[in-house]
Amino acid sequence: MRIGELSRRTGVNTHQLRYYEAQGLLEADRSANGYREYDETAVLRVKQIRHLLGAGLSSEDIAYLLPCAVGEAPELLGCPELLAAMRTRLQRLNDQMEKLARSREALVDYIDAAEKVAGENYPPFDGSDLQQIPARTRRVEHARERLLQAGRT
Repeated sequence: MRIGELSRRTGVNTHQLRYYEAQGLLEADRSANGYREYDETAVLRVKQIRHLLGAGLSSEDIAYLLPCAVGEAPELLGCPELLAAMRTRLQRLNDQMEKLARSREALVDYIDAAEKVAGENYPPFDGSDLQQIPARTRRVEHARERLLQAGRT
């Protein structure tokens, strides 16, 4: 099947399929006219790749893991090298989560401190006197509104 058919059958756009091929995750033969030709196993392979990407694995990790993948979900055979690679990735995710948690706590502290100072020096803001607020303060308030809206979505 050609790349467009593989894209339709897997729901993955052709750009991503080409990327998977470039990363060594997916193989294609070339027809006489240069078109990529995939066999039926490519559908399963793309589904495996998508599941593993969804688990937060990098394309490099996946290239290493795919030979041990069985089935669509996929089930991974528990060889020691595979387990070591997955544990390493899990540790990287845990480290990133800890860093994000620290950043979040620091941001909450800054917001709390700024709200306390604003509450001591300024009356509550209701928007009615927006034109009287200096331009810099309006920009800060506008940025704050965008952050609040982003937090709601």
